Amino acid sequence: MKLYYSPGACSLAPHIVLREAGIEAELVRVDLATRTIAGGGDFATVNPRGYVPVLEQPNGEHLSEGAAILQYLADLAPQCALAPSHLSMERYRLQEWLSFCASELLKTLGPFFNPALPDSMRQGLIERLMARLNWADAQLTGHDFVLGERFSVADAYLFAVLGMLRVAGLNVADWPALAAHSARMASRPAVQAALRAEGLA
Repeated sequence: MKLYYSPGACSLAPHIVLREAGIEAELVRVDLATRTIAGGGDFATVNPRGYVPVLEQPNGEHLSEGAAILQYLADLAPQCALAPSHLSMERYRLQEWLSFCASELLKTLGPFFNPALPDSMRQGLIERLMARLNWADAQLTGHDFVLGERFSVADAYLFAVLGMLRVAGLNVADWPALAAHSARMASRPAVQAALRAEGLA
């Protein structure tokens, strides 16, 4: 199995989950600016959409999109309880959070990686992002993890996305519950190992 990743991108989430689950995978670094694979190769042959993460199966099949990869990895290691059971309301709460991280947080952050982002758009995006972060902070107040008191793959996704806030000039410290969540996550051995492996520690 291979994980195509870029340091500090949302691919950090499945990287963390691989380590939490004890699943062996080769890490393949991708330069998102040039769309090339470390050691040579066109990343478009792996994902024509041009972004990470991508999980490659031993048979060569590719799975993309963070939310899908995270649930797949959780299901590969049911003994680790990284996701609630299928058809439970908790499983749909997990999917709710994964969708929120992807569509409301990550997609709003995306434009800030474009140096040509007009100032006229910047403030509106920041206001939208702050409103979403206010909601997430309220949900986490009084709880250790996204689903309550138990770590799940959604926590890995939230941690990875919150680590990208600086591109928008925001600091997670301004949201106490989110800051506490990030600190709690950063203390996990699997997170520390993933950060070291990506050169982010």
